[in-house]
Amino acid sequence: MPRSYRQVDLKLLFGLSAGYCAFPGCPTRCIAPATQEDDAAIFGNVAHIVAHRDRGPRGDPNFPEVLRDRYDNLILLCANHHAVVDAQDSTYTSQELTSWKAGLEARVLKLYEREMPNVGFAELQIVCDAILETPAPEAIDFTPVDPREKMNRNSLTDRSHFLLTLGLGKAKEVQQFMDGIATHSHGFPERLKAGFTREYNRLLEQGQRGDDLFDLLTEFASGGALDFRQRAAGLAVLAYLFEKCEVFER
Repeated sequence: MPRSYRQVDLKLLFGLSAGYCAFPGCPTRCIAPATQEDDAAIFGNVAHIVAHRDRGPRGDPNFPEVLRDRYDNLILLCANHHAVVDAQDSTYTSQELTSWKAGLEARVLKLYEREMPNVGFAELQIVCDAILETPAPEAIDFTPVDPREKMNRNSLTDRSHFLLTLGLGKAKEVQQFMDGIATHSHGFPERLKAGFTREYNRLLEQGQRGDDLFDLLTEFASGGALDFRQRAAGLAVLAYLFEKCEVFER
């Protein structure tokens, strides 16, 4: 069976790892930012935790074929470390690679935590400008909703709660930003919410739910930015809209 990666799985893989190689101690970020002359470049390797083929590195004939190219079985590695782990698959087991992946994603959460206090209006402006490419606004309800209750309704775990709590720590700044823009841009909150709602509905139609849906919306909010302060700004805007309006089921 040929390799077949879904876009949603690749977005989760690169988003949750922030593009870093998962090999412990490797500092390589497998994405080069865009320049004035070229688009961003991806040079990391999408590697398999359990081999794509039965007889490949870390192969397991009992592992379902339909799951072999899905996010849970993928890990991002630089070219050097991909070659190493596949050449020494008895040393680098599927259990160890799974542990590396979880450890990297935990470190990425720490980067959000580190940068969130530094988010200011400049970063919020970048996020909102990217999202506002949307058609006519929808009516918006800014009645606050208890985040924990809403989380339960949307099958979000403590990992998403941690990110929401980080983002809501900037709710005051996001509100001030919204109010400031709304004074000279009529309907700004509605257009912003419409952009998120459109992406939310698109992901729902693809069958996304729970933490995966939240993670994909976080990536959407950041615009795939490499800069962690800008990524934190996207999270702050998403958390604000999660609490305030109809993005996610109430």
